[in-house]
Amino acid sequence: MGKALTFDIVAKCSCTKARASLMTLPHGVVETPMFMPVATQASLKGLTPEQLESLGCRICLNNTYHLGLKPGKEVLDTVGGAHKLQSWPYNILTDSGGFQMVSLLKLATITEEGVRFLSPHDGSPMLLTPEHSIELQNSIGSDIIMQLDDVVHTLTTGPRVEEAMRRSIRWLDRCIAANKNPDRQNLFAIIQGGLDLNLRAECCREMAARDTPGIAVGGLSGGEAKNEFCKVVNHCTDILPRTKPIYCMGVGYAEDMLVSVALGVDLFDCVYPTRTARFGNAITYKGVLNLRNNCYKTDHGPVEDGCRCPICTPVAEGGMGITRSYIYHLAAKETVGAHLLTLHNVYFQLDLMRQARAAIIDDVFPKFVTAFFSNLYDGDTSKYPAWAVDALRTVNIDLLATV
Repeated sequence: MGKALTFDIVAKCSCTKARASLMTLPHGVVETPMFMPVATQASLKGLTPEQLESLGCRICLNNTYHLGLKPGKEVLDTVGGAHKLQSWPYNILTDSGGFQMVSLLKLATITEEGVRFLSPHDGSPMLLTPEHSIELQNSIGSDIIMQLDDVVHTLTTGPRVEEAMRRSIRWLDRCIAANKNPDRQNLFAIIQGGLDLNLRAECCREMAARDTPGIAVGGLSGGEAKNEFCKVVNHCTDILPRTKPIYCMGVGYAEDMLVSVALGVDLFDCVYPTRTARFGNAITYKGVLNLRNNCYKTDHGPVEDGCRCPICTPVAEGGMGITRSYIYHLAAKETVGAHLLTLHNVYFQLDLMRQARAAIIDDVFPKFVTAFFSNLYDGDTSKYPAWAVDALRTVNIDLLATV
């Protein structure tokens, strides 16, 4: 397995578990660490494929559940897959659809066979099996496909957590057998086990033994305490093979991503940067700015000083030169406001990972992380989140050390 993916480690941080790599997929090279924007229905809300490409994005996510409902497998087969459907020449990762079955739909029942649920269109009974999930992803033609896993809420305890973990292992075997295109579609396993480190460890060993091209850590970002999140991620990356890409699913806050990079994660995804843009929020290195607030009504500066995204870059330098006051004017009533902020926010996410990668290559990643937190909290260490301080200490970064 793994012929459709190569993972070459370019540099390793001498202090943490962070690494910079080149992940080569059928539709091009992805430089990691990398944030993957979420184009749920084969469209990143507010951006054209050309705009997404111009930001430097080389891999995005599509949603198997939504594309399976519309346009549907028949249309995908006819048009030749999701790349052609959305005119996207680069890589695509698709989820399995299992998370949506459990989180979005009522009366979902999970059995060994699969997930039974009621159609959101006509209420008719439906069944998503590991085989059907892979069949849909084969039709989508994504470069990375995810196994169907048994998803439980992060805070679930008791025997259901172990049941879901062991079923996910069995379902991976069925997904491997069902994948018709292993030469061009890379199946990733998903680690489950809740917040139980022993279950996570067992799942890591079992999934690694299946030798899939990459492995994801799933079942997090569901409301658990951040320190628990970090413990699980750190534990998993200690056990998983370091020769394969590690993907932490559903993670998109800047602090979370940087800490996770330090803990050894390569790939991230989240709807956060696009969703928060629709509420007038700009992600910056000083935190999130709600540009609907009156204080920005007469603020004629860029959304973020020094940002090289298309909207912050001055007109004289080839950008749009958009001001905070203009976004304030648009945010509550015009869709173009969300469009402009989406450009900025997605650029921010991609650029944060580009800067982290450069710092790893130059072997100054701890300094980069320390500077990031100092800038975010104006040097006030008393405001640093304890979970981040504690997690980074496990990989030899002391945010509170006297400079």
